[in-house]
Amino acid sequence: MTSLAVGVVLCLTGWITLYTLLCNTNGSHGSEWNCRLVTLLHGILAVCITAYIGYVDGPWPFTHPGTKNTPLQISAMVISLGYFFFDMGWCVYFRTEGPVMLAHHTMSILGILLTLSLGESGIESCAVLFGSEITNPLLQARWFLRQLGRYESLTGEVVDVLFVVLFVFMRIVVGGRMLYCELISPRPRFIIKCGGVAMYVLSWVFMVDIGRFAYRKSQSKYRRWRDQHRLAAVNGHDGKTD
Repeated sequence: MTSLAVGVVLCLTGWITLYTLLCNTNGSHGSEWNCRLVTLLHGILAVCITAYIGYVDGPWPFTHPGTKNTPLQISAMVISLGYFFFDMGWCVYFRTEGPVMLAHHTMSILGILLTLSLGESGIESCAVLFGSEITNPLLQARWFLRQLGRYESLTGEVVDVLFVVLFVFMRIVVGGRMLYCELISPRPRFIIKCGGVAMYVLSWVFMVDIGRFAYRKSQSKYRRWRDQHRLAAVNGHDGKTD
């Protein structure tokens, strides 16, 4: 456990150092811009490592939940744990996130700590990391597009659609299947199963927010289309009158 604690501290120091370097070299942008760059890097790194774990190194999380942690699984969790400590501290200090996101970070931290302390169910934690972080680059892209004034464009539309589709598929569909396999398997401990249920419920909380966003955006697009259609009809009528 001492080596794990040292590893987490080193990873936390690494993320803080990266953020500090970005703030010093990228001073023209605000602190949130640089923090989101760190978040983007962690998302890409976590997805790459956990994808390799699930698809190459194994075991397959749907058939082997509750198995002993492998060295690569431990490394992936330690890296992400250091990041979650960094981002949790940043969010609390700058007060940028609401209770749902803070709950997500808290549950992620507790889940990884539990998995590391038990020495098992690392493959499930890595699968959850993969499903959670795979939409992260798109989420950060939306924010950067807004800051650059390019969100109201085709690129922004594509990013939004991909984000919603990927979130529903990975968090709700695949996540639901993963939870089912976790619950029916006799290997994972009861507390791990409870953690899986909690994370899935949180995914549905995010899903409700995303559904509201998609509804508001579709309504806005419909009203814009309707107004343009009416304006075109009025202009056409005026032209015939002339």
